Amino acid sequence: MDGAQAVNIETALKEAMAIEGAIGVALVDYTSGLTLGVAGGGATMDMNVAAAGNTDVIRAKVRTLELLGMQDGIEDILITLDSQYHVIRLLQQKRHGDAFFLYLSLDKARANLGLARHQLRKIEAELDV
Repeated sequence: MDGAQAVNIETALKEAMAIEGAIGVALVDYTSGLTLGVAGGGATMDMNVAAAGNTDVIRAKVRTLELLGMQDGIEDILITLDSQYHVIRLLQQKRHGDAFFLYLSLDKARANLGLARHQLRKIEAELDV
């Protein structure tokens, strides 16, 4: 972790919600599709449903890379909607078969996508699952 202090899930989710334009965030185990934690979303977005659906996106991309014989890892996946950005950031700290991702939904009108991706990368680096 490069000397950075490890943060727990709750702290990481709070930090992600502090990103300008954040609507909701979830930490998800993509082998099971279960969320380890969620924040935000509210009445406009059920983060558990969104997290489960994006598990399928990750699985499809991993399967496609395997079929293509590519050895590249997935850093993040960006989905652009009319009014939102959805950023799926795979955690690089795989241990014992763990496969987690951070899923962040952003209001497109308020978010700075480049800065949000940078901040999410920083949160991922400090997160200890």
